[in-house]
Amino acid sequence: MDLVSACRVFVKVSERGSFTVGAAAARVPQSVASRRVAALEAHFGERLFDRRSRGATLTPFGRDMLPSARRLVQLAEAVEYDAERAKLRPMRLAVPDLCTASDLAQLAADAREQGLSLDLCAAPPAERAELVRGLEVRVALVAVPPSEAFWSVPLGLAGMAEPRSDTIYLESLRAGRYDTGAKRRVWIQPEDDVPHVRDRLTRVRDAAGLAPAQVTVASSLVAAAAEALASMDLLLCSPQQAVELGLFWRPIGEVRLARGFDLAADAPSDAERIRTRLSTALARCLGATPRDDTEAVDYAGAVDDVHDRAGAVAQ
Repeated sequence: MDLVSACRVFVKVSERGSFTVGAAAARVPQSVASRRVAALEAHFGERLFDRRSRGATLTPFGRDMLPSARRLVQLAEAVEYDAERAKLRPMRLAVPDLCTASDLAQLAADAREQGLSLDLCAAPPAERAELVRGLEVRVALVAVPPSEAFWSVPLGLAGMAEPRSDTIYLESLRAGRYDTGAKRRVWIQPEDDVPHVRDRLTRVRDAAGLAPAQVTVASSLVAAAAEALASMDLLLCSPQQAVELGLFWRPIGEVRLARGFDLAADAPSDAERIRTRLSTALARCLGATPRDDTEAVDYAGAVDDVHDRAGAVAQ
């Protein structure tokens, strides 16, 4: 027996003095109201209403039980109200600070359609991890190696000049013996200043015989993008970022690099809710591929997608 539902009918019928009117107030059919009261009487082992009188008249036992039943119903309603308020309270989610305002607005809108209210906090990788450890956010998109990632974003090099080939090799940036001009550089944005990206790229730099300064971590995405836009330097970025900046993107010939993202949360259930309801929306926001495709990132497809979207933007 559902004690709360039975007590709710009992209270409504006693207040209105009628099973018909009380059932309507409890929003159940009269037959259901009668069964719930009968079940409650069986549970207590005493009659609550005098069946011999007209209308719904409380027995002495019913009058004694009414205050307790009313308190139970009021408490249950308070619990239901608090539960609804808790569901509407925004979930604070730390996201990469490279996401655009448009991407984040769409993510928040998608979350609302899935019954989630998000309070988005943009931050660089190390800060996002610290925010969730310090319980300043409930969930954070943290940077992880692609092999451990739920979302993966292919990385390549982008610049103002359209490359002649479908791949850019770092060794092509090596200056010749008689080349006295400025050496072309590769700029790493803060989001990619993590070991599984930065260290692998610097090892390729050293193997290709480039100067240490030719692969440099920028202070911000804006600073890195400005260098690529104002010179022949290249920006390490995703295809989606290249489109947004109007740059030509290609994968790196010597190494396949990707950003990896997963969720970290103090309560695992929070992370699971985000994964279950917003997997596609987050992939779109990050410019990512879903988990099933992380082992084989489609770099050629990424190049084609960049070209298609760049054409759409131009039109």
